[in-house]
This record gives sequence, structure tokens and C-alpha cells, in this order.
Amino acid sequence: MKILVLNCGSSSIKYKLYNMDDKSVIAAGGIEKVGLDDSFLKVKAPVAETITTPVPTHDVGVELIFRMLTDPEKGVIKSLDEINAVGHRIAHGGKFTESRVLTPEVLEEWKTYEDLAPLHNPAHLKGINAVTAKLPKVKQVGVFDTSFHQTMPDYAYNYALPYSICEQYGIRRYGFHGTSHRYVLARAAEIYGFNPAEKNLITCHIGNGASIAAIKGGKCVDTTMGLTPLEGLIMGTRTGDIDPSAVLFLQEKLGMDTKQVSDLLNKQSGMLGITGKYSDMREILAAAAQGDPRCQLAVNMYNYRIRKYVCAYAGIMGGVDYIVFTAGVGENQYEIRGGSMAGLEHMGIIIDPVANKANRSQEGTISTPDSKVTVCVIPTDEELLVAEDTLNV
Repeated sequence: MKILVLNCGSSSIKYKLYNMDDKSVIAAGGIEKVGLDDSFLKVKAPVAETITTPVPTHDVGVELIFRMLTDPEKGVIKSLDEINAVGHRIAHGGKFTESRVLTPEVLEEWKTYEDLAPLHNPAHLKGINAVTAKLPKVKQVGVFDTSFHQTMPDYAYNYALPYSICEQYGIRRYGFHGTSHRYVLARAAEIYGFNPAEKNLITCHIGNGASIAAIKGGKCVDTTMGLTPLEGLIMGTRTGDIDPSAVLFLQEKLGMDTKQVSDLLNKQSGMLGITGKYSDMREILAAAAQGDPRCQLAVNMYNYRIRKYVCAYAGIMGGVDYIVFTAGVGENQYEIRGGSMAGLEHMGIIIDPVANKANRSQEGTISTPDSKVTVCVIPTDEELLVAEDTLNV
């Protein structure tokens, strides 16, 4: 069976075509800068190449991907009829607790959550509609990033706002990166041979966007992101946790409207805001090593926020058995893994500095043999999980 996985962002479309008989990737790539003059298609498999071409809309982008897949010379399938199903990674699924076939009824319910993800959900819908236009008989499945976190208890997901307002507008903590947290949970259980129902895990998806999940007995009991991906950890360009009064103060002093404030919090803050010039962790670490005080401050703040949440989540679960690092920074920057876990020996967390430094995006343990908590690196594979969910659904 061949399953196409699509991840449509506001100005991008990522894709992977899987042969689910052996879970191999037949083709992969992505379109960047949809709607802009310098849009391009970057093919990663089966042969790497970059094609600069106008992609004014998501419809055109999906059509371009289909053409590449069936190209007589460069394609990997002879006909679109070989695609048995399409899985969509969807950022916000509201109260959906599991992946669903995207029937008209499901889509109508899902559209009610559009206000909660105004940048992501409309883009996802464009991708869904583009596939429907080209492959009307092929089933499409939505795999929601928020679903994994819907097991949070009410005292963890509710905000201390007037309850009636929260009910009316669906204001609560939803959490994100659930597809990644769920993948590394399953993979950790497979690698270390444990039953998830019997263990406590803290999974750290640390990338340009970052979140941590507390997983007790195989279910998420808390996560750092909230109503939107802005809450929680310090990120590449997002503030993470901040006093709302600081936002109101800035809005008044700077005369900003809501869009300008949103841009400030989501696109101009985080590591970029602290350093004044960098959002990429590789550049920040290099500058910090050269003595840049702002970059050193940013790294210290970044590590501290991770450490604080790890301690909090170990506390609410009554201990932790495994801590998993994943995503771009978590998989590749040993300085962040080591720095964020420093000083936690009292919790039984002891990092092996040699194993930690040697690990670059590889599955492996980075804690010492006598560490009571196993700390490991597991590269995430959200697309494969989307494909597996699509097959199962």
C-alpha cells in the first residue's frame, strides 16, 4: 500500500510517499514560499534537486507534487491511482482525541476550531481540498498534533479565567507537537523494552518550536504549550511563558494593535529577541562560545526553562524513568542537552558527557549506567507516524 503524507503550512507544503509494506520512503520533498515570487520545490528523494517555479497557491503546489511523483523520467509511480490514501499532519484538532477519516461531517466539526489556529488550519484545508479535487475517491486522514494531549486532566488544561467564557470560546490548553511526542514514546518503549503503561516519561521536543510533555502510564498528563504554541519554553522566535500584564503594558506604550503584538511575541522574541540577531541555536552557541554576553544569557535562559519544566513534571508524576530529547536542537546540540540537565543529580539524572557529545541525531543513551533516570536521544519521525495512523484508520 502506498500512502502520501502532506504537511501544509501557511506558505509551505512538505510531502513523503511511503510504501507501507516495508515503511520505506519512495519520495520526499517540499515546496517553500507558496504565494511568493521566489517559490521553489526542493526534492529530497529519490534524487535531490531544487526546482524554482511559481507556486501561487496550495492547489498549484499539490498539483506540482503530483506531477513530480508521476513524471515519466523522474517520477516514482506511473499513475496517481497507485496512491491508496493521503494522511495530513494537522496542527490543531481541537477536541479530537484520535486520528480521523476526513469525511464531510468531520471536516465541518474541525472547521469550528479554525479561529484557534488561524495560520495553520486554513492551510491544511487548502491541501485537503486540493487532494479532493485531484483524487476524489481516495480517503484522506487527519492526524492532529493536539490529539495526544487530550488526556490531560481538567485541572491541567483549564485556565483560571471565567469558566463560562472558556466554555463559550473553547479556551483551554491544547498542547502541540503531539505527533512527535507520541512517536518518541512508542520508539523509546521499543528500544528499551518497557511497557508505557508502567513508566513515567518526559519527552522534550526541542527545535525552533519547542515543547515538553509529561507522560504517565502511556498518557499525556501535562504539556508546556497551551491554547497556542506560544506558551511554555523559550523558542527560536517565541517568548514562551510571559506575564500577560507585560504584553498589555507594551501594547499601550508602543501603540501596537493585536497583529503587531502577535508578531512581537511569535516572530521577534525568544532567542532572536534576547540575542538581537540569532534565532538558530547553532549560531547562538558559536557566538556564546566566543564570549558574546547576550548569546550566553540566551543559552542560560533557554536551559533554565527546560530544566524548570523537567523538574516540575517529575514532581507531578511522582518521579521519572526516562527523559527523551528529540527534534532539531534536542537531537543535535549536545550543549543544550547537557546544560539543561546540569545540576539534576539530586533527581538521579547523571549525564555522560562523552556519550552526550558523541551523539548527533542518533538513537542512544546519554546518561551514565548508574543514573537512576535514563536520558536518551531519539530522532523524531512525525511523517512515519502520520502514515501509520492513516494505514490503521
